[in-house]
Amino acid sequence: MAPLRHRTAAVLISPEQFIGFLSAALLITISPGPDNLMVLSVGMSRGRRQGMVFGLGCALGCLSHTLLATLGVSALIKASPLAFGALKLVGGAYLIWLGIGALRSRGGARVDGSGLPDESLRKLFAKGLFANAVNPKVVLFFLSFLPQFVVAERGDVSWQTAQLGLLFTAQGVLLFGLLGYFSGAVGAWINRHPGAGMWMDRVAGAIFVGLGLKLIISR
Repeated sequence: MAPLRHRTAAVLISPEQFIGFLSAALLITISPGPDNLMVLSVGMSRGRRQGMVFGLGCALGCLSHTLLATLGVSALIKASPLAFGALKLVGGAYLIWLGIGALRSRGGARVDGSGLPDESLRKLFAKGLFANAVNPKVVLFFLSFLPQFVVAERGDVSWQTAQLGLLFTAQGVLLFGLLGYFSGAVGAWINRHPGAGMWMDRVAGAIFVGLGLKLIISR
């Protein structure tokens, strides 16, 4: 049993990976986007509990993307380390493209909490889960974003990818839960300060471009 524990511990993500990835994930998650704005809308119109349940569904939808990313990266590693390198380069280019789009954003995000239909907690959870899980843009984002923080030299790339995906999901559960709980105050603040979304987009855009450029230049 001891050798197995040692082998498992050897492929845990490092503190540097943890801090770097979590910092980027938090900034990206709080930047105004369809998921978090919908969580705020549900919370403002239906109540805190409904907003938190819908947000939980959105966050847990990331587990499906984590599985796809883990299987995809694992298959590439088995096929060819060169293919994995190509994935990271293509992913880096995609992140740069996302970053440029965010940097050019004019902001102006608003939260509209009116006119949403009356739905049960179970239906709200399923709606959030399904909307995130089947979103092809999120699938592509995970396949591009997670490998940027994988260090192949540490071994077991698929397990590293899984850890990063679980970490992204965990911070999403926390932040979306807080957004749902404080939806009224946060939504009102965003509506009073529409330019705030622009600056959050700028920060997220800089992170995307920086990650992509760092990868491309390092190669």
